[in-house]
Amino acid sequence: MQIQPIFNKPKGSPIIIAGPCSAESEDQVMDIARQLAAQGQVDLYRAGIWKPRTRPNSFEGVGVIGLKWLKRVKEETGLKVCTEVANRNHVFEAIKHQIDVLWIGARTTVSPFAVQEIADALEGTDIPVMIKNPINPDLGLWVGALERMYKAGITKIAMIHRGFSSFGNSDFRNEPRWQMPIDIMRRFPDLEMICDNSHICGRRDTLHAVAQKAMDLNFDGLMTETHNDPDKAWSDAMQQITPSVFKELVDSLIIRTRETEDVQFLENLDGLRQQINVIDNQLLDLLGERMSLAKDIGVYKKNNNISILQPSRWNEILNKSIAKGADKGLSSQFISVFLKAIHEESINHQEKVMRD
Repeated sequence: MQIQPIFNKPKGSPIIIAGPCSAESEDQVMDIARQLAAQGQVDLYRAGIWKPRTRPNSFEGVGVIGLKWLKRVKEETGLKVCTEVANRNHVFEAIKHQIDVLWIGARTTVSPFAVQEIADALEGTDIPVMIKNPINPDLGLWVGALERMYKAGITKIAMIHRGFSSFGNSDFRNEPRWQMPIDIMRRFPDLEMICDNSHICGRRDTLHAVAQKAMDLNFDGLMTETHNDPDKAWSDAMQQITPSVFKELVDSLIIRTRETEDVQFLENLDGLRQQINVIDNQLLDLLGERMSLAKDIGVYKKNNNISILQPSRWNEILNKSIAKGADKGLSSQFISVFLKAIHEESINHQEKVMRD
């Protein structure tokens, strides 16, 4: 794929996207835009015109009239503008109103039919498109949306990481699962990755920390929801911040250098990486030995007609390992995910023994 950037910005200069979750009124849209434009930092002004809500009777956006407000933002402030589209008609209306960039939301990315409809509507245009990750951590759906856009002739494409839904208690509105966007970045090194810290956090006090982590991971940009009166916002009030607070957030970000020619640094880094390679090889050897023992246990269970899964034993291993991992500075989440993967592989080996 020959993917082009949505903005021709120099390396080390992140794409900055800001604006309200929802366009509520012309005055609101213009007030926020003027404040952001005066800062001279924003590359793209965002505002939701159509809002896909989880339940009916919620505010679902002002509709087409909001596109006229965004067009006025362009004319009066010089800011480029973007909005979310979810179907063919949205695309046609956005193009008619000279919207500069479109994005596909998380609820739309999950539906190949909807993504294809948007791709068909965009065929023959060169408008840049940003694609948010699907609600659930499905890498195939995310990549599939990218492929559908590219197949339609769209080459200016970026991905937006907005986190993933999860069940149970969490510090995040949507779990970041950073490895997912990292996998995308590894597979498509020319593809720009933007962090939507607003939807990951769901609240204001953690916005900076998530934004900084994205910069530390070499993300290409940031999308943050800003509002002139966040507490009274018609949607997602808890995660929006004022333009002045947003300026403070951007100004305080540390932008890391991606590459260096410092010989001493590179030599030291290579030495540390070689040590990691040695440890990784040792881990793989140990995991191979563990799976060999799992097979032996499977044979023993089969000969004695014992079921594979022993819940009490598994709980004991998990609890002890989480406690021991904490002593070594390893999070309970990491230990749990790591051991569950090992346990699942062990069961697979034992199931094969049972079938033979």
